[in-house]
Amino acid sequence: MVEYKVVETSTVTDDTLSNILNEWVRQGWQFESIHFVLRESSKRPAMAFLFFIRERESVGSGDKARD
Repeated sequence: MVEYKVVETSTVTDDTLSNILNEWVRQGWQFESIHFVLRESSKRPAMAFLFFIRERESVGSGDKARD
């Protein structure tokens, strides 16, 4: 089963993004993608969303599907 993690940051600097990437990869997550939120009045991103995935073991055959 694939598990997803989304990390949101409003501080979009190279140091902040590097720290987030390193922190979650150390915890066993695999970096999937990054999405930036732009403001019309600025070329610099206002926010960033970093997406991570990892394989998660199934707990058992009696698990119910989540809605």
